[in-house]
Parts: sequence; C-alpha cells; structure tokens
Amino acid sequence: MLYIDLSNKKALVTGSTRGIGRSVAEFLAKAGASVAITGRDNSRAEEVAREIAQTYRVEAFGVAMDMSNETSIKEAYSQIESRWGGVDILVNNAGITKDKLFLRMSLQDWEEVIKVNLTGTFVITSLAVKAMLKNRWGRVVNISSVVGFTGNVGQVNYSSTKSALIGFTKSLAKELASRNITVNAVAPGFIETDMTSVLPEDLKQSYLKNIPLGRFGKPEDVAGAVLFLCSDYANYITGEVIHVNGGMY
Repeated sequence: MLYIDLSNKKALVTGSTRGIGRSVAEFLAKAGASVAITGRDNSRAEEVAREIAQTYRVEAFGVAMDMSNETSIKEAYSQIESRWGGVDILVNNAGITKDKLFLRMSLQDWEEVIKVNLTGTFVITSLAVKAMLKNRWGRVVNISSVVGFTGNVGQVNYSSTKSALIGFTKSLAKELASRNITVNAVAPGFIETDMTSVLPEDLKQSYLKNIPLGRFGKPEDVAGAVLFLCSDYANYITGEVIHVNGGMY
C-alpha cells in the first residue's frame, strides 16, 4: 500500500492560521511532519498549533511572523531554528491583497503587496534553505495563483507578485537541485477561503461559469498537491507549477 510518511521532517508553513495555509499544515501533520504555524497574531498561531498537535499527535508550535517586516521574519525563524535546528520543508503561503483598479492604485497599495507576497518570501526562503543545504535534502513549495498566469481586473499588484513567484521558483530550482532540494509552485484557482468569501455573489457566479468542474475549490484541494510535492513521490520534480483550478486555466 502506498502512503506518504513525513514523520522525520520539520515543516514551516507561512500564513497558516487559516485557509489554505492551515489546510496545508494539517495535511503535512497528518503525514507525520512536525509543523511550525505562523501568522501575525501570536495567540492565534499558538491556538492552531495546539489543535493540530492534539489532532494529529505531532509536534506543532505557533510563532508570530509578520511577512512585511524583515526583523519579525528573522526573529520568528530564530525561534524555529533554536528549537529544531532548521526546517526540511518550507511552504511559502502567506499573502495579502490590496485590490483596486490600476488608475486608482496607490504606490502604497503596490508596495505593501510586493513586500509581503514577494520580499517576505525571499527573506524567509533565504533563511530556511541553509539547513536544507547542510542536510542535502529539502522541499520548497511556493503558493502562486491562477491570476499570475491570466491576470485579473483590480489585481495588478497581486497578479504581479504571483507571476514573479513562478520566476522565483524556476530559478531557485536550478540553483538548489544539486543539493537534492526541490522547488516547486502550486497555483490555485478560485478557492473558498476568508479571502474570497467577501466577494459579491454575482462576481462569484461569473467565476463559476468559467470552471469546467462546476465548483469552487477547497483548501484541501490545494493541500493535497502541496503534500505530494513534499513527498518522496515527487523526488524527480522541480521547477514545476501544478495548477489546481478545476480546469479554468
């Protein structure tokens, strides 16, 4: 019987107190991995970590990490490093939106999204890969988006960061491959999360018409793809993008 065993692995999932990030952390924990839960709210991160630890009988702990702040990222990772010596798996999930039509978008709207979605990913990845290089094994999975390929009205800033993550993924994959570290991306389509729940119903229905599977995705749909990429079944896959969008792209 085939199964995924990550019982000797340490995983960090950014932005994992809710939505896709939490589901990814739960899937990794279910496979036996120890998980670090991060978010801006330390108490929320600790609460989610406790729930995951109790449910899946793995080591899990929460730590505050503000992806827009380099000092916060480094301090949070220092706590992870002092506890585990580093991580084997990094899932760059944290991201924000500041949606506006381009002609109304301010430089601040642009820079805030870039800082969290792209610069924050650079900072945490540069820290996390050090232990992977030493151990000659690692998995980096970046959460992109279908809009990084199709674009979307009102999301010039967000779409730009998600497109940039693909270049980041493919280039880093080439640099780290010789050390047995794979770097891949997952590009979700319309997934039912807190981020999408605030959209007007008529807009949701217009999106639904373009999804051949006829339904919106769930965080678990994305988590399954991430779990696969972190497993030994994906040993020979790097620099790749897995689209999880129900056929819309």
